[in-house]
Amino acid sequence: MSTFTNKQRQESKQVLKDQFDVLVIGGGITGAGIALDAATRGYKVAVLEMQDFAAGTSSRSTKLVHGGLRYLKNFEIKLVAEVGKEREIVYENGPHITTPEWMMLPFYKGGNFGPLSTSVGLRVYDFLAGVKKTERRKMLSKDVTLDREPLLKEEGLKGSGYYVEYKTDDARLTIEVMKKAVENGAHAFNYMKVEQLLYNDGKVYGVKVKDLTDGQQHDIHGFHVINAAGPWVDEVRTMDQSKKGKQLFHTKGVHLVFDQEKFPLSQAVYFDTPDDRMVFAIPRDGKTYVGTTDTHYEEDLVNPIATDEDRDYIMDAIEFMFPSVALTHDDIESSWAGIRPLIHEEGKDPSEISRKDEVLESDSGLLSIAGGKLTGYRKMAEHVIDLVAKRLNSELGYTYEKSKTKHLPLAGGEVGGSVGFSKFIQEMISEAEQNELDKKMVLPWVNRYGGNTRQVLDNYYALTDDHDLPKEVLAELNYCLDQEMVYKPTDFLIRRTSGLFFDIDWVETYKEAIMKEMARYFEWSDEQYEQYKAELNKTIEETRLEM
Repeated sequence: MSTFTNKQRQESKQVLKDQFDVLVIGGGITGAGIALDAATRGYKVAVLEMQDFAAGTSSRSTKLVHGGLRYLKNFEIKLVAEVGKEREIVYENGPHITTPEWMMLPFYKGGNFGPLSTSVGLRVYDFLAGVKKTERRKMLSKDVTLDREPLLKEEGLKGSGYYVEYKTDDARLTIEVMKKAVENGAHAFNYMKVEQLLYNDGKVYGVKVKDLTDGQQHDIHGFHVINAAGPWVDEVRTMDQSKKGKQLFHTKGVHLVFDQEKFPLSQAVYFDTPDDRMVFAIPRDGKTYVGTTDTHYEEDLVNPIATDEDRDYIMDAIEFMFPSVALTHDDIESSWAGIRPLIHEEGKDPSEISRKDEVLESDSGLLSIAGGKLTGYRKMAEHVIDLVAKRLNSELGYTYEKSKTKHLPLAGGEVGGSVGFSKFIQEMISEAEQNELDKKMVLPWVNRYGGNTRQVLDNYYALTDDHDLPKEVLAELNYCLDQEMVYKPTDFLIRRTSGLFFDIDWVETYKEAIMKEMARYFEWSDEQYEQYKAELNKTIEETRLEM
């Protein structure tokens, strides 16, 4: 098994001298899924990510494993059926990071939805997506709707549809997929930027990369190169001189986060706005987050931020649907903005463009995968590696293997599926009580790390009290440093814990001590320390909308 820590980065990089079967450019959910599928079929795989894993789109979504309800509107029947079934697979393979969430779809007099259209739509959705009996749609009266969510606008309300979506932590889902790929022999590197493609007789045969942690360059060779760079797919195609035909169309989605004391939402709501867009309002861990926008985007792909216009749009949507809440801009605790890499379709509005994925093959053999949704990552990976497997079978005589990921638990998901996870939670609570630990400390770990919570607890038990950080923070940080490839403070505070989005005061409280601990761990120079500190503070300002 490969190691998954940056502490031994130099030793880990020795493998880059080898010949790989598959090189994956991009460490988001798509790249992670491809790595897992390829590694479990026995192929030698390397993943190269220029930022941290999931730092792009895969940590900036609405954090839902969608069943695809919205695609019924565009009559994308096959897509609804596929992602609906995949949603259940994601849940059973990673029950600690995927949670059923009942969603309310209110309908109003004169609105886009009515009782009949909502009922029929949700029934068709249940059928196509193969929704289990206990999670099939219900229709609620006006009174029941208001009883379950009294903050809703009452004027014109006729009732609501009630159906299940699945809530997730998108970045942690990506990390758990990548960790499972590494467990199965894949090699994954963050902060490894592909700067050039390498060719042999006109066929792409590898990449030249720059290690952004030390400036070293490496030539890495692979029989097949897969471009899973998300919003940067077309930049890699440009390197390959194959950016022609279908191209990416980037749109930006923004979410705002409020404390539950300011926005005491008790029920997740999916509602349409006066301009016919759909917006989610979702309670989570003592917060309420609302989004998303959908606007054409042509600016910095690495660092998209919410603008005043984005903020005002969401605030107006909240006021429209929840008029009694009376929020102000000062009530916004944090925000995030992400880029959707869609496949350009002439003449369509961003909200109408299909989220379906496509594989684009260039003359050089470069395979680029574009579009797609978080929910469909496993099927996307299966499709791509099916193509690669047939090539390797014909070119090198490899034995063709089918995908093995459908019933493969992710890292932390080895708890016996959703039923087993419920039992595991009780085991962890019992253990906490026996050791006189507050279950409020342990439960977030259980929902973040699943079966690997025991390793975090072992870290906790081994610690003494003479540290700048509380033992519970240091135990988690040490786990992420040793087991989850954390390198920068933002890796830990955003993509491993979601602290910057959902507990920004916690981040402000412990950021200095966390940075000092990381500096000791990695033996950073003073210059590195100041650089990462400046990056973190800038990110906090942008997250707080203090631009």
